[in-house]
Amino acid sequence: MARNEGRHRVPRRTKIATLALGMALAAAGVTFATTAGDPGQAGADEVDPAFFVDITTVAPNVTEVRPNRRASTGTFTVDCGRNENGHFNPDNFIAQPGVRNGAQHLHDYVGNLSTNADSTNESLLRAGTTCRNGDKSTYFWPVLRIDREDEEEANEPEDAAGLAAQRAAAEETEDVTQVECPDVASQLEEVPDAAMEAVDAELEALDQQEATADEQIAADPTQEAAVLEPLRQQRSASMERISQATGQQLDQAQAGCAIEDAQRRGIPDGDENGEGDDAEEPPADDNSEIGGNDGEIQRPESVNLTFRGSPVGPVRAMPKFLRVLYGDAKQGTNGPKNARASWTCTGFEDRLIDQYPICPEGSKVERIHDFPSCWDGRNIDSANHRDHIVFPEADGRCQRGFRAVPQLRVTLVYDVPRDVQVAGQYKVDSFPEESHNPKSDHDDFANVMSQRIMNRLVWCVNRDRTCSE
Repeated sequence: MARNEGRHRVPRRTKIATLALGMALAAAGVTFATTAGDPGQAGADEVDPAFFVDITTVAPNVTEVRPNRRASTGTFTVDCGRNENGHFNPDNFIAQPGVRNGAQHLHDYVGNLSTNADSTNESLLRAGTTCRNGDKSTYFWPVLRIDREDEEEANEPEDAAGLAAQRAAAEETEDVTQVECPDVASQLEEVPDAAMEAVDAELEALDQQEATADEQIAADPTQEAAVLEPLRQQRSASMERISQATGQQLDQAQAGCAIEDAQRRGIPDGDENGEGDDAEEPPADDNSEIGGNDGEIQRPESVNLTFRGSPVGPVRAMPKFLRVLYGDAKQGTNGPKNARASWTCTGFEDRLIDQYPICPEGSKVERIHDFPSCWDGRNIDSANHRDHIVFPEADGRCQRGFRAVPQLRVTLVYDVPRDVQVAGQYKVDSFPEESHNPKSDHDDFANVMSQRIMNRLVWCVNRDRTCSE
């Protein structure tokens, strides 16, 4: 089917004129919408011109908490590419575990190669990664598209064979019994420089011990006691050596492991964050169009994944399999509480807006996603996927009962032609009811780093180093 068949199109000349009018009215303090027809469906393809603003008319609005003398000011950047392998799907295993097309829009992935609706901790751990340092974490956000009026787009088609392979790989692990052990790295406070080598070796040993136990229990699930008791003894010995090296007393109760429920898919969404209702995955057409999200997918010109510290003190390690959300894909339904201003232009990072920016010549469209970084110290997820990890207070401190962990900043830069920006012809994928509202921009992260990589990350941040892998 041709891309435009059955869809209402506004002539490009009209769109440009309407955009100019919209910007003029917006400058006068007047808000308006230019959608027509059924309000529930209007604007599913076209973008409201009021969503666009000239970035040069926006005053600087970004303020950073001034670091105190105990601040952790280092950074740790992971190179996971720009999704050169074309890993796209309309899933979200965090908000809608096991629900195919749970997002109803296309996500762009870097990091873990297997991420889809059926992902589990085990399937993520067994998969490959695009990250150069072996980080198996998954990082994903809605794609950005250009939708020029009445043009056929040479889009990147969804790799149906690749997606089928992802599904199959996840399903292979669905019924595999596995061992689940408490995270040790997240127990540690600052590791002395002299102890780093010994701690790294023991953390790597802990990961290998668990992997070996996984293989043993998968081969014969009836041998639970025969696997778990030796594993507990090995872990206890490694934890004792870490305690001796660091001078920190670890909770030996954390040496014990358990058998994970093979059917567990995660915590279903509590209807707050939302990804969509349970539905069969629709076939993508030749242009990877999903649920009214059409146009040419834009691969980011650059993807920067950087973990930062806290302005008020050192950070602790994130636990393995921690889930973290940024923004709100359904802010129109849920309200503005969790929505974040994400948009700017290169060279204008001192101002972030919740509209699509129109950048001056020589500047490029940019999305900046700063994730929450205060963890409750216990849970890797929660019913609304937010209560277990929250943003710091205005002074940079974590609320009582929470501890600072490295803050992930995802920075995406796009080479969107300026005439496309002025014409209002670029947009982010969204739920149909969001009508591509830039306020619905969001991002998802699940930590699948080895404990050794995480320990290295924390050391770099707390030692005020600039590390890149």
